[in-house]
Amino acid sequence: MKISADVVRAFTPTGKLRASINTGNPVLAAADAVHGARGVSVDLARGFAQRLGVALELVVFETAGQSVDAISQEQADIGFFAIDPKRGEGIHFTAPYVLIEGCYVVRSDSPLTANEQVDRAGTRVVVGKGSAYDLFLTRELKQATLLRAPSSQAVVQTFLEQGAEVAAGVRQQLEADALPLGNMRLLPGRFMVIQQAMGCPRGRGTEAAAALAAYVEDMKRSGFVAEALQRHGIGGAAVAPAA
Repeated sequence: MKISADVVRAFTPTGKLRASINTGNPVLAAADAVHGARGVSVDLARGFAQRLGVALELVVFETAGQSVDAISQEQADIGFFAIDPKRGEGIHFTAPYVLIEGCYVVRSDSPLTANEQVDRAGTRVVVGKGSAYDLFLTRELKQATLLRAPSSQAVVQTFLEQGAEVAAGVRQQLEADALPLGNMRLLPGRFMVIQQAMGCPRGRGTEAAAALAAYVEDMKRSGFVAEALQRHGIGGAAVAPAA
């Protein structure tokens, strides 16, 4: 796909493609001492910079909220986010490229056995502040109380410190942080499917947004996304279907 000079300029106001990378979601990226970050989102950012014919600059954050703010405030040119209507106020989203499960974890002796039992008065649910599941559960939970940890990585620690009843997050993060402790279990199934997409500031225009959307579809169709997931050892995430 040929990209016009106008679109290239729209994506590179500083002369480089600045990619907002969130290392708070292990499915997307992880911190790297040499390059700043590595993972599926970094691979996609590098591929898009190559398509534009420009240099890539990674702008690395520890939380989804910081990464969203960077795009909304035009401090970065592209980013990788869970699709959410609130975030869509300032971001043009592509169709999703990866689907991730949002799950609950409880203590082994918890009386809770199903996701549907969580939304009850007196149940405190810990979430990562500004995460996709924070936004989703803020809308969906009517009786349970949300407690916000400073980041997704801090959810289990906050859950333990606060003596809360439930921790919510990306399945892979909870499996890594909670299950090794030995007194935790995941509730069966999932409470949401997180649709991970690329995005750019709305101010960059519809032609730029269309070019980014076409790139994502190309990367899914070619097998690039599936290969990146395998290369980085990411299990439990699925390539999203074609838009």
